[in-house]
Parts: sequence; structure tokens; C-alpha cells
Amino acid sequence: MIFRSPIKFCRECGTAVTYRVPDDGDTRERAVCPACHTIHYENPLNVVGTLPVMDDGRVLLCKRNIEPRRGKWTLPAGFMELAETTSRGAQRETDEEAGADIELGRLFSLINVPQVGQIHLFYLARLRSTQFYPGPETMEAQLFDEADIPWEEIAFRTVKLTLERFFADRRAGVLEQQQVHCIDLL
Repeated sequence: MIFRSPIKFCRECGTAVTYRVPDDGDTRERAVCPACHTIHYENPLNVVGTLPVMDDGRVLLCKRNIEPRRGKWTLPAGFMELAETTSRGAQRETDEEAGADIELGRLFSLINVPQVGQIHLFYLARLRSTQFYPGPETMEAQLFDEADIPWEEIAFRTVKLTLERFFADRRAGVLEQQQVHCIDLL
């Protein structure tokens, strides 16, 4: 079940849309304008972020200052903007939420969350400093060893899965491999 509001009016002419299978061979119900015949597609939102890590293995988490899940811990991440790449969006979100100086690494996890129409992408990032300057969406930014992570206070399942995979890869000595963890949350 996707929680976004359905399209109600045509973005081209303003007429109220109807939901039906278009006459162009499509097989899914879409918002179709009865006046100008524009078909409106609803696509998933991309959430992009980083898994910032110190050379000693500590990870940076941010305590959320906004809903949903205000007061819970998360990795710096947010919605990708138009005209930016996933990597640039992840860097921007890390700067906005944590004020962290990072060297962006490879894509680490890609998590499909179809029930809310989202795709979450987390990049590994090497922290170049222990100085953080959190923005207004973050109460505090803090480094954690694996043993000290507040697992019961992690805001999102995608963040918890990403952290679990990171520490498992680190223990197994396979972090340097170029494997991307692709996960479907159903």
C-alpha cells in the first residue's frame, strides 16, 4: 500500500483526471486527463544518503529533529532532488544533516521499499574529520562503535539493514569487495 496522495488534476491543463488503463497498450491503471489525454505516471522516490565511517570503524549517526521518527537515530539521507545524481544527492544530504567532511566511496546498499514507493541508496563515505555541524533537521551527530549503536532507537528499517550489512562485511573482511547489497523489503 502506497501512502502518497493520488494525482487529482492534470499538470498540463488542470482538468480532473480519471484513473484507467490508457489506450496505448499499457497494462496498468494511470491518471489520464479526459481533456488533453495526458497520461500521468507515478514513480518511486529516491532516498539517497551515506554511511559515513572513520578510519577506526566508527560510524556517524544523526539524531532526527523532524518527523517522522523525531528523536531516533539515522544515517544522513533524504530525498534526491531533480537535476542531481544519486551520489551528489548523498553528499548534499550528508552536508545538510551532519555537516560532515566526507570522501564519497562506492554504492553500498540499494533497498527497494515498494510499499511506500521508495528506493533507498546508501554510499560508503570516509570521514575526514570528527568535527560535525548538524543542520536544523538534526538534533546531534555522533560517532558510534558497533557495540554502542542504539539499535532499538534506529529510525528506519533500511538504515538498520545497511548498518547490519556494513558490520557483517567488516567482520568478514569483505568491505573492500565491490558488492552492492540489493534488498527488497516486502
